[in-house]
Amino acid sequence: MNEQIEKIRKSIAPLREEIINHPVYSAIKDIDDLRIFMQYHVYAVWDFMSLLKTLQNNLTCTSVPWFPKGSADTRHLINEIVVGEEADIDLNGIRKSHFELYIDAMKQCGADYSKIEGFTEILKNTNDFSTAYKNSGTPKEAKEFVDFTFEIIKSNKDYLQSAIFTFGREDLIPGMFISIVNDLHKKFPDSIAIFKYYLERHIEVDGDHHSHLALQMTSNLCGNNEKFWQEAEKATIESLQKRIELWNGVHRQILNKTKN
Repeated sequence: MNEQIEKIRKSIAPLREEIINHPVYSAIKDIDDLRIFMQYHVYAVWDFMSLLKTLQNNLTCTSVPWFPKGSADTRHLINEIVVGEEADIDLNGIRKSHFELYIDAMKQCGADYSKIEGFTEILKNTNDFSTAYKNSGTPKEAKEFVDFTFEIIKSNKDYLQSAIFTFGREDLIPGMFISIVNDLHKKFPDSIAIFKYYLERHIEVDGDHHSHLALQMTSNLCGNNEKFWQEAEKATIESLQKRIELWNGVHRQILNKTKN
């Protein structure tokens, strides 16, 4: 992999370590704590799809008449991930997006999905983020996380969209969290089964193959343009900081619940 990719990897290594070792994971002791986690995390699951579909629109031909566009390897990567994220199968073999699967997991777990449901419904009807945030009661940290993602989307810079997709989203679920969910599943299989399945599918779909192609996609889009690489590094750092802030919000909420 080229020197610029390695430079970004080195610059974000401390932030990635902070995310992977964040105290929010060890704070999850029971289903109530997991419910709080899900009520924040679901916003990242939702806006990931908007980021992915933006890349699909920008890097493949989604208009008619059709013409070949960009790299065939990139087209394959984007379309493959879209299929996996937008039309996967649930535990019963029914086709669903990972977002819909996550909502099912929240329902099974007893997590409050009214905020994310209200947010997406209001946004769909009004296309007004401010109204959707306010009227749904979206948590502040989730709002700021989504706002940053859409700031990058609206930049119309595919190399920035690719950078935060590649470095900020695909492989940030630590083994500790998987272990906690597995332990909770042993105690409460009827409440955690769908969420456990969601995590397993997420890891399976976002394997080494996708990671390698995503790195190549970012490398191709930035090319030899030093300014593009600098902007990509800055955006990646900001995206990871937003993830940390999102986890900080979850952590505070869990600790507040414990005190009350």
